[in-house]
Amino acid sequence: MQTVKLNNGIEMPIINFGVYQIPQDQTKQAVLDAINVGYRGIDTAQSYFNEEQVGEAIKECGVPREELFITTKIWIDNYGYEKCKASLEESLRKLKIDYIDLVLLHQPFADYYGAYRALEEYYKAGKIRAIGVSNFYPDRLADICLFEREVIPAVNQIETNPFNARYYDQEVAEGFGTKIMAWAPFGEGRNNMFTNETLVKIGNKYNKTAAQVVLRWLVQRGAIFAVKSTHIDRIRQNFEIFDFELSDEDMETIKGLNTDDSLFFNHRDPNMVKWFSDMVITRRQQQDASKEKKSW
Repeated sequence: MQTVKLNNGIEMPIINFGVYQIPQDQTKQAVLDAINVGYRGIDTAQSYFNEEQVGEAIKECGVPREELFITTKIWIDNYGYEKCKASLEESLRKLKIDYIDLVLLHQPFADYYGAYRALEEYYKAGKIRAIGVSNFYPDRLADICLFEREVIPAVNQIETNPFNARYYDQEVAEGFGTKIMAWAPFGEGRNNMFTNETLVKIGNKYNKTAAQVVLRWLVQRGAIFAVKSTHIDRIRQNFEIFDFELSDEDMETIKGLNTDDSLFFNHRDPNMVKWFSDMVITRRQQQDASKEKKSW
């Protein structure tokens, strides 16, 4: 398993199994399948609503806890110092573990300063091995690095794929000692990524798929990434990327696909900020309704 060293010296798997959008009733088996294939990094989040199922897989997989690297993320509704601490305890309970390897702030909105201070406290207490952020653009990352200072984020998880390559974001992050971690490395198949002529042509040189080329491109950039699937063949295929190496020419060719435009959303768009705000309110109402129903 190839790893990268974070800014506090701990080793993190470069490839992580993500569980975003995996239904609760499929999460446990998907994680068990991934661990059996060889994955040791598991990436979840409070807003994925499947931390408990990930915890069940961790408990039953038979792999020693110290060999696994578990990442979760604090949702916006749990920002602020006290709320973040309470949500961390809840995540520890759901994951059924005594410590979390990496905890990220999921979005660059609301009281992320207060939440980050809570992460720092848990980090110093040994309940978190590394802390970081997610979806922080270079200016927001600089904000927390330069004004918070005490513990520099180890990771910034951001959308990273050949069409939105985030080269500048990586340069800024690494200037602070922060690693980037790619979410949606395949762009959820947008822009016909799996059949893209350039990626397919490069893959044919190595008897690899376009998807494997994308993941290898990330490896050679030194980027960590999370990749998900519920199909065992795809889970295995995504892991089979350490037996070939892209040439410098290949890397330059892939660079030509970059548009610096998100395939999903822009966190600086006021309408998108409102969308996140509305989603927080909606999810809070759904959770309250669910709790009320369970109390009947």
